[in-house]
Amino acid sequence: MEAEASGPSRFLFISNGHGEDAIAAAIVAKMPKTVVVEAYPMIGAGNAYAGICPVVGPRATLASEGWRNVKGSLRRDIITGGLGTVPPALNFLRRINGKYDRVVVVGDMVGVLACYFTGHRGLYYLDVYKTGSARLYSAAERWTIKQACKTVFCRADNLARSLEHIGVDARSAGNVMMDAIPHGDYDAQARRQRPLAVTLLPGSRALTSESFALQVAALRALPAELRPDMFLAVAGSISVDELARKAGLKRTTMLSVESADLGELSDGDITIHMARGGAMGNLLAVSDLVLSQAGTATVQALGLGKPAITFVNPRDRRSRFNDEQMLFGDARTVVAAEAPAVGAALRKLLDDDEERRRLANIGRQRIGGPGAMAAIVETLAG
Repeated sequence: MEAEASGPSRFLFISNGHGEDAIAAAIVAKMPKTVVVEAYPMIGAGNAYAGICPVVGPRATLASEGWRNVKGSLRRDIITGGLGTVPPALNFLRRINGKYDRVVVVGDMVGVLACYFTGHRGLYYLDVYKTGSARLYSAAERWTIKQACKTVFCRADNLARSLEHIGVDARSAGNVMMDAIPHGDYDAQARRQRPLAVTLLPGSRALTSESFALQVAALRALPAELRPDMFLAVAGSISVDELARKAGLKRTTMLSVESADLGELSDGDITIHMARGGAMGNLLAVSDLVLSQAGTATVQALGLGKPAITFVNPRDRRSRFNDEQMLFGDARTVVAAEAPAVGAALRKLLDDDEERRRLANIGRQRIGGPGAMAAIVETLAG
């Protein structure tokens, strides 16, 4: 629907998760200054939009933070009052129907469905969820997309073709996640001292602290001569003090003036350099592999040619996990959630340059390169 008043074009970006917020914010930052943009993060505070555009709509907090890779997450959200977040969201979407020139949904089908049921049509949908390597769009999803969306950007050619077949303007211009890797004020290279380096990506949700503690335990188990330089990307909502407590580390005083520097965690034996998640790209650029329990960040690391080691948590939804692995292939090594298993996989990769290069090439090929963001901005601004 067209906006009610004349003047500058008004766009609304709708996103539903930490990684989705970051991707949407990166796109907003590249929009022409002649466009007025607001963002509606359906889950969480939407910190990724800070300093980029105003945030509108009701704030919703879920126990899972929208993370569906954990078994029982939907049931837990319902038990803890998650259904109460639905009416305010739908009421808001009904109220703003027709007040924006363009509505852009970034994420999975949740945002599309919410918009469809509240009367929105002509959506621009950036699907950052489906990979094209496992489940494709269901018949119901294809029907809803055709009714609600004007243009869809997919991560894979086969996804776009399945929508084109039913008359939807669907495009596959690259993997937008690779256009949205954040960089900040942090000189990771200046902190390099050893031949190899690893970046820890423990995630951004409830299991982050225990995941980090397991990663640290695996690093402690390495022989001193094989230990790499260690970096940690800290997502905005995560408490550094909680991470330190869980892993038996102490935080050192920050000495640099770099805005993304969060200091170090150390126990006198190992030292981990910390940076805000907004400088994750700086860390990945100087690292050789990652220990990762993250979602979007894992994809970005693999796409940059950084092999990942991930452990399976007993609470993980194996169907979702297996779908991801079909895309990642050997580029992501999956082990049991035990320090010896993580440590063994880490030692193997640190000790084998040729294997790291092989896995790096697989990751780049499977994830695909950048380019989608330029195509998206051009389409929206056109």
